[in-house]
Amino acid sequence: MGVRGVTGEFAAATDYSPDGHAARADLIRRTLAELAGLSPASEADRHAAAHLRERLEAQLAWHDSGEPLRMLRGQFGLINVIRDSVDLLPRGDDDRWRDVAARLAAVPEMLASWRTSLDLGLEKGLVAARRQALEAADQAERFAGVHDALVTSYGDGPLAGELAEAAAVAHAAYAATAGYLRTDYAPRAAERDGVGAERYAVAARQILGADLDPAEAYAWGWAELDRIEAEMAAEIERIRPGASWAEVAAYLDGTHCVTGVDAYRGWLQDQHDRAISTLHGTHFDIAEPLREVEVVIAAGSTAGSPYYTPPTEDLSRPGRTWWPVAGRERFAIWRELTTVFHEGVPGHHLQIGGMMAAGDTLSRFAKTSRVSAHSEGWALYAERLGDELGWFSDPGTRLGMLAASALRAARVVIDIGVHLDLPLPDGSRWTFDKACEVLRERGHAAAHRIRPEVARYFGWPAQAISYKLGERAWLTARQAASRRPGFDLRRWHTTAVGLGPIGLDGLVDALKDVG
Repeated sequence: MGVRGVTGEFAAATDYSPDGHAARADLIRRTLAELAGLSPASEADRHAAAHLRERLEAQLAWHDSGEPLRMLRGQFGLINVIRDSVDLLPRGDDDRWRDVAARLAAVPEMLASWRTSLDLGLEKGLVAARRQALEAADQAERFAGVHDALVTSYGDGPLAGELAEAAAVAHAAYAATAGYLRTDYAPRAAERDGVGAERYAVAARQILGADLDPAEAYAWGWAELDRIEAEMAAEIERIRPGASWAEVAAYLDGTHCVTGVDAYRGWLQDQHDRAISTLHGTHFDIAEPLREVEVVIAAGSTAGSPYYTPPTEDLSRPGRTWWPVAGRERFAIWRELTTVFHEGVPGHHLQIGGMMAAGDTLSRFAKTSRVSAHSEGWALYAERLGDELGWFSDPGTRLGMLAASALRAARVVIDIGVHLDLPLPDGSRWTFDKACEVLRERGHAAAHRIRPEVARYFGWPAQAISYKLGERAWLTARQAASRRPGFDLRRWHTTAVGLGPIGLDGLVDALKDVG
């Protein structure tokens, strides 16, 4: 569980074979049966039990629908998880470096077990989309060599040879997996990108912690996109009256930017640090271990988006934000200030990092089994809060915040439209190129993000809707609580981030009497 920061006995490998998935499904069934016979004694226990039940039922539906046998996506998929699980292991003494070597040496075993599941899926007709197989093959190919820097950082100590050998084995496994996906799997994969209504409903429950009315959400997404674009038009007039979006974006790219990866990293770190110092003691009570976020440049990543990894449960590893550079040397910081607040403070770091710092007030299950719409919705709420607090006083950065919000609204319509084959407002149908066009023209995505973003939506059904639908739920919850006399936003924030993960079904009820 190194990726999620949970400490415990080290295990070199996870079994992704059909037997491994079956064992996890059996454990879920036994746990649900045992949970049904328990009577929680406190409100905290009832909350923990409700979250456990909802998450396990959603996971079991995923197992029962055959998804483990077609668990393949090109962005943020298993290959990326395995790579990150190496990079995030603690280091420092030779005992810990031996764990790193063991994890590296186990990469072939994990990838082979995954291929066994994919092969069974092919036999059963449970297949992923060809596009995802090819995207994942490209990623696996790029990872052949990705651990060299880690091995070099160890130096010439007694484990240098073992680490180098283990890394070589891991790199060979990535290359072999790329060949398997491209040559063996892709020719037998599905042509269609969309997963259809039945699979989408299972995915949406996992992502939202609620059942989805896709027609309502699709219509709302288009309306929200229209609303944001009207606000963007007003902001563009403030910056350069009469200019187009493209003209203003080009102007800001040249005037609100930094050059060089080191300058980019330094700017990001400064913004994280400033947010923490500004918010602590005013709108939030930030625990001392959370008053640090480490910025990491995600070298070799082609993901379109930055992401966050939490501190370890023992807080020995800080929370980190990871920033892909995608070959860039100039960085348009007017676009990215809002993402600092999303990934760092008051976004993921305060909420997800806060779970890791919560000690025994949250169950271990709550720390490891999050609800995407709860966490991503909070992070999008954090961006909006930054606007309310006047952090986007520079019109360029406020336009960047609005553009990011438009991108999230575009995600809603692309994701639901693609996977359920719903028509666009003009009656046309979704294709990969049409999704790229909508993300570029209506979502105002930066050029380097468009293709990897769309590939991600196509391969990870319902995850893309979690941001905007989650934000909508958080705003509804705050509005309901604010009607109470004496409402205090700082107290509401502190309680909200301390509750741990909640599905959208229960979010308003959990927070309506807080503050």
